[in-house]
Amino acid sequence: MITEPTLLRIGEAVQLGHQGGRDAARVQFAEIWDEIGGEQGDPLQRCTLAHAMADVQDDVQQELLWDLRALAAADLITEARIAEAGVPMSVAALYPSLHLNLSECYRKLGDLDRAREHLQQAQATIGALGDDPYGQLIRGGLAQVADRLR
Repeated sequence: MITEPTLLRIGEAVQLGHQGGRDAARVQFAEIWDEIGGEQGDPLQRCTLAHAMADVQDDVQQELLWDLRALAAADLITEARIAEAGVPMSVAALYPSLHLNLSECYRKLGDLDRAREHLQQAQATIGALGDDPYGQLIRGGLAQVADRLR
């Protein structure tokens, strides 16, 4: 179970965004981003926040920027850091969703080569996910993006 206060606050902002408060979620994410030190902050916090911030963007270019920040931060996260925060997954389990989101961004922008590249990376890392609701959600998303890219 996640125990870190900053990650819990990010989760609360995610819920706000899911309940129709996208603008309010963006404001909260921006505040937390500043508090954690932005690009110099803790990689796990940066990855989690950027991944969520991307989802509440109205502009695809901004969504892409945040998704790229999330991917860059993920490369710096250690298994020890994940365990310390109480995150119930491995670092490897972050990548399918990160690449899925990047694939969809590039597809929306018309860069189909990059979209396919990230789709392939997501598919190559999907084995890190379990056969649970989260894993099924990501697998379903991959199938949808793959259909859109055909």
